[in-house]
Amino acid sequence: MRRLCLAILVLIFSALACVTGPETPGVVTVEPQGFPTETPVAQAAQGEPIPLQVGYGYGNLFYEVYFSDPFNPASKRQEGGIDIPLARAIDEARISVDLAVYSMSLYSIRDALLDAHRRGVQVRVVMESDNLERDVPRRLTEKGIPMIGDRREGLMHNKFVIIDRSEVWIGSMNFTTSGAYDDNNHLVRIRSTKVAENYLAEFNEMFDDDFFGPDILPNTPHPQLTIDGIPLEVYFSPDDGVAARIMKLLRGAESSIHFMAYSFTADDFGEIIRQKAKGGLRVFGVMDESQVKSNQGGEFAPFQEAGLKVYKDGNPGQMHHKVIIIDEKIVITGSYNFSASAERKNDENVVIIFDEQLAAQYLKEFERVYVRAQR
Repeated sequence: MRRLCLAILVLIFSALACVTGPETPGVVTVEPQGFPTETPVAQAAQGEPIPLQVGYGYGNLFYEVYFSDPFNPASKRQEGGIDIPLARAIDEARISVDLAVYSMSLYSIRDALLDAHRRGVQVRVVMESDNLERDVPRRLTEKGIPMIGDRREGLMHNKFVIIDRSEVWIGSMNFTTSGAYDDNNHLVRIRSTKVAENYLAEFNEMFDDDFFGPDILPNTPHPQLTIDGIPLEVYFSPDDGVAARIMKLLRGAESSIHFMAYSFTADDFGEIIRQKAKGGLRVFGVMDESQVKSNQGGEFAPFQEAGLKVYKDGNPGQMHHKVIIIDEKIVITGSYNFSASAERKNDENVVIIFDEQLAAQYLKEFERVYVRAQR
């Protein structure tokens, strides 16, 4: 009888196990459809703030995000800002540093690149030709760091760094003192060999093949992937159809759209946003005042006429973000202004990250910018 009871208990527990399945806290077992997974997936742990003297930092899993703080009185000293984590990352490079940036005047980045070069790290730079005569680029060239300009009518408008082919820094910030300390800007650090491979392919097209602007061919090895359970997409302009992807995401918005836009002249984007607002979607935006005044055919006036809560920024410097946050869970960011030039002529990059925790950090930045906007 005792053996019979024991057998029955074993059968009951086995049945329960089949119904409920084994519980492993913190492990994601379902991969988002259509995204190849780069690493074994562990559910996102709660991220933590990263302390900065001037600015805001946040780290979680494979990424870190940094926001400038131009209203901090300490920003006037032009030190301790969001350029410092990037400089430290370059200091840790052991193999290579590939940098593509529109403009550069930060001594922190200059010194980090020179130190890397002296250590024997391969350092290569691509820049907008119009800015090659600034002091920092000239100093790097004098010390033997190879550097090329785009020599094209369109802009080499990227702002990215690839370190040791295993991590990428992107964002809205040009590597200038004003970009780090006077303007509203951000940097994102992504630790991923596949994302780095995407950016390295783009860099090599410019540095090795001399392909810029419309000459570039679509050649992104991993445009869609999943890292630590978070779907991510990488696009380059003008070859990857960035506008079409952004419009699709805007049309799919279900509850809200927040945006921070240095330049916003893309009529298609604006029309979709106004139609979504007309249908009841919550829309909030901040645009750079200088660009609102200087742009021909900008979207600010149509947003105002539609009664949307879209305002000019209140920063004496530039509100230089290029960010859209959809449904408080999708972040669109990079160097890409919302303009025809960004889509058709300039060299640009865009990353789309589907992560509520990252979106929450961008929404905090939005609130910091929004509260100072001109009503």
